[in-house]
Amino acid sequence: MVKGEITVFLSLVFLLLLTLVGALLESASIQLAKNERRADAGRAVESVFAEYQKDLLERYGIFAIEGSYESGTMSEENILNRLSFYGAENIETEIAAIRYLTDGKEFLRQAVEYEKMKTGAAAIENLTGKVSEWKEQELKANEYGKENIETSKELDQMLESEKEELPAENNPLADIVDIQAQALLNLVSPEGFTLSSKAVKSEETVSNRKLRQGYGTMKEKDNGAGDTIFFNLYLIDKFGNAANNKKNTVLDYEMEYLLGGKASDKDNLEYVIGRIRILRFAVNYGYLLTDTDMQMEVDTLATTLSAVFLSPEIGPVIKHALLLAWAYGESLTDVKTLLAGKKVPAVKSKESWNLTLDGLLELAKNRSIPEGKETEEGNSYEQYLQMMLVLKSKEELSMRALDLVEMNLRSGMEKTFFRADACVSGADFDMTCYLRRGIRYQYHILYQYQ
Repeated sequence: MVKGEITVFLSLVFLLLLTLVGALLESASIQLAKNERRADAGRAVESVFAEYQKDLLERYGIFAIEGSYESGTMSEENILNRLSFYGAENIETEIAAIRYLTDGKEFLRQAVEYEKMKTGAAAIENLTGKVSEWKEQELKANEYGKENIETSKELDQMLESEKEELPAENNPLADIVDIQAQALLNLVSPEGFTLSSKAVKSEETVSNRKLRQGYGTMKEKDNGAGDTIFFNLYLIDKFGNAANNKKNTVLDYEMEYLLGGKASDKDNLEYVIGRIRILRFAVNYGYLLTDTDMQMEVDTLATTLSAVFLSPEIGPVIKHALLLAWAYGESLTDVKTLLAGKKVPAVKSKESWNLTLDGLLELAKNRSIPEGKETEEGNSYEQYLQMMLVLKSKEELSMRALDLVEMNLRSGMEKTFFRADACVSGADFDMTCYLRRGIRYQYHILYQYQ
């Protein structure tokens, strides 16, 4: 016969084991309940952000919730109600942080990511090296512009001291002053070019009105190498220009608006072609200084003009003024060529130069700027726009791009409820739920479009 015995010690150990197992089971059960609630909340948040504005995505590649849900009245309560609808009704929810499309670099960040996915890193290899070249051209253009002003002043002072004036006939200096007084658009518009009369109310645009602001702390992505170029490529891809209009747009010259920021297409185009003319002026003047044959032509004319006064000492100043005038006239030809859809050589040569010195005399008389020669190599109008984008602030370009996005969706696509500062691109939610036995579980869920 076998006797069964258990000591007090073993009884206590057995009781402790049962307690431990029970505690582990309870802990696992609570953790499972937490995971379920967190998963419910996560699915609700993802479902809310899956309701992105479809037209914004299809046309501009940008993700955002339209916070008014097509009512025109933005409220964060709308988002919380949608969370409840998707399964977070028993969870207390507060928005700890929120980002609107107009906040900081939200639009810029998404635009860059879109263009990276579309074009790939190889797209910027050829452009990276050109950025410093473009900036150098801008500096030279500004220097030559100042030089032009100083030369004109010097010539005026010398003529005043002589109490004489240069002859009115056969004088390219007087002619070029005449041309500079003319409206630039009238001079350089190619045949068949129709100037847009579209305009907007500046005070109603994103960049000029008071905007709804996001709040709270969310991780911000730093700009990476090449992001500026990717953003510029995005702008060129999504917005039209004077040489290549887009459909259903409030303004025809969208790229020009990004650069000029003025209310009308006409004013924006004038601004852009004025800047291009300055850039081309620098290149053309630089070439004239290297061409000995053209310098000899200018020398001869300058000598003739200075002989009128019997004052040879003003000859060098007149020569300098003539060179500047010739470069100016050639730059007008270049701008007209670009607007006609042709390319202009980055650097001129004897073969690609268009305007003769005699042609400069005729230019002002006839008020007619000739188009330049056809060339396969060189820069197009769109490439000059790209060059000018590099020299602009990315933040300023982002806000003006949002001006166009909002206006085009509201008017061009009849989404009158749409406001860029009612578009949510990310949010951080503080969640609180209650489990059995009064256990309180707090957590947060962050969602941001990438």
